Amino acid sequence: MAEKQILHMVTPLKHMSPFDVNMALDAGYDDTITYTGVTLEEIPALVQDAMFSRPPKSGVHTAMFFGGKNAVLALDMLAAAKKAMVPPFGISLLADPAGSFTTAAAMVAKVGKLLRDKHGAGWRGRTVAVFGATGVVGFASAVIAAGEGARAILVGYDGAARVTRLAESAKRRFGVDLTAADGSSDAAKAALLADAEIVFSAGRAGVMVLSAPQIATAGKLLVAADVNAVPPSGIEGVGVQDDGKPIPGAKALGLGPLAIGGVKYKVEAGLFRRMIETPKPLYIDFRDAFGLAREIVG
Repeated sequence: MAEKQILHMVTPLKHMSPFDVNMALDAGYDDTITYTGVTLEEIPALVQDAMFSRPPKSGVHTAMFFGGKNAVLALDMLAAAKKAMVPPFGISLLADPAGSFTTAAAMVAKVGKLLRDKHGAGWRGRTVAVFGATGVVGFASAVIAAGEGARAILVGYDGAARVTRLAESAKRRFGVDLTAADGSSDAAKAALLADAEIVFSAGRAGVMVLSAPQIATAGKLLVAADVNAVPPSGIEGVGVQDDGKPIPGAKALGLGPLAIGGVKYKVEAGLFRRMIETPKPLYIDFRDAFGLAREIVG
């Protein structure tokens, strides 16, 4: 009888995301067990309980997923889980808080393909303004883009203080340089758009971050990507299914949430399947998600 594929799903929040549970089961896990309200200090004990309950050879059939809505905390949990391993025992680990790593990976990969296909070059040297940067998707996409050689600007809707702290955190943790900027007024947004070649809109669902007139005045803008599928759109003029479609009244191309989401879905499902099929335990974070996203978009 084949051993069951078991996924333990951990979150510091009150609830585990039903989206991620569905994705895991559809990808092929036999069962998912959720743990809510989990603290960082509790991770080693949970990992070792999951690990020691099966013989070492069964470690590849056991995995742990880290969710929540805090990218840094999810990565801290993954790091604590790795540290808790006791060879020859081991299990696979995947961090994707609020789907941020797979969504950000999909967005950066899709925009990168548009840049290469339409403008003959990728991310290196490009200026990208990230609106909604205090959220997990915005922060993760900025880190990935900076890792590809872009000048990534974290735009703070409530001023520059919080995004400055995030930029400092990204430097310490990932070794990337992010710029922090105030985006709390229309004038501040206009100043940022004047130099931006790419815009990421990753703000709260149902909130318009940038209007059509603002996008129309962005003379250097090449691509505007929006992950918000709840009306109104985060970027006015970008349709939910747009996949490189010119934005009305602007020079830029639009990338909508369903075009991004189609890749995100494949990335998350693909990462779950990798853990199911692997001959040895895997430790997966946003870098692996981006690598798979690039494979998918071509």
